[in-house]
Amino acid sequence: MRFPSPLLQGRLIRRYKRFLADVELGGGPSGAAMVTAHVPNSGSMIGLDLPGSAVWLSRSDRPGRKLPYTLELVEAAAPWGEGLVGVNTGHPNALVAAAIAAGTIPELSGYARLRREVKYGRNSRIDVLLEDDPDRDGGRPPCYVEVKNVHLRRPGSVHATAAEFPDCVTARGAKHLEEMAAMVAQGCRAVMLYLVQRSDCTYFRTAADLDPAYDAGLRHALQAGVEALCWSCAITPESIELDRPLPIRL
Repeated sequence: MRFPSPLLQGRLIRRYKRFLADVELGGGPSGAAMVTAHVPNSGSMIGLDLPGSAVWLSRSDRPGRKLPYTLELVEAAAPWGEGLVGVNTGHPNALVAAAIAAGTIPELSGYARLRREVKYGRNSRIDVLLEDDPDRDGGRPPCYVEVKNVHLRRPGSVHATAAEFPDCVTARGAKHLEEMAAMVAQGCRAVMLYLVQRSDCTYFRTAADLDPAYDAGLRHALQAGVEALCWSCAITPESIELDRPLPIRL
């Protein structure tokens, strides 16, 4: 995924009300300017919302939009890792769908159809639904793919190089695990795909200390037949692309 226009580099002043950030943009002929940006991330963003951090914003001129700027990237600073981290949770679904369509993820390749945001379960929508034609090689069962954005790394912990999810309690995430296990019980295939929007991690684990219920829920879902995959990303101010699979260690 390439950003449609060049991102604007700035300095984070503060994040507040979870979805807002004040950012100082500089380098122009008129000097620095303070703007308020939308933060498309409902998590805690541990280590990624530090005042003074280098950040990159996109700008939209869409009519009627209240805030034209969106926080896209944060440069992780010591002791919270190194390199760029994508914090826009609106991108992973499209990134994964494009990677599946391109055959990048072998475990999810070869399906006849790919649909997004399909209703299922208890008033939920699956991020990606993969389907085969019934008369094609017998037809594999439908494959439900739930995508989770991952950006937490805690270098000071015993799991210093791990990508961790979630970064705060997520009752919604636990509900999705139950619904995925229910799809397996109905004869479908269900896959949790954790997309790590950073490149400085070597494996994936659940942050059991932050959300023990989610950790227990994932373990139960895996025992019920739900599959789990994890991929990290290569990130530049110009683009975000799936890069390599990461092992999962629970």
